[in-house]
Amino acid sequence: MRTFVVIIERAGDNYSAYTPELPGCVATGSTEKEAEDNMRSAVELHLKGLEEDGLGGCSHDVIVRHMRVAPR
Repeated sequence: MRTFVVIIERAGDNYSAYTPELPGCVATGSTEKEAEDNMRSAVELHLKGLEEDGLGGCSHDVIVRHMRVAPR
């Protein structure tokens, strides 16, 4: 089992999700939870496809940091 960074963003009336570790692997949903659930399925399918094509796993690791910046 592997852990992925998943970014979920509001996109108008719905939500979109992606992981920087798997370029092209995206999902959407009408709620944040639905986008997350759909992304989990998308990641599983994406990894299965990579394995079937003999391409291994992810393209790179991602470092996530929160940064505080003072407003001007």
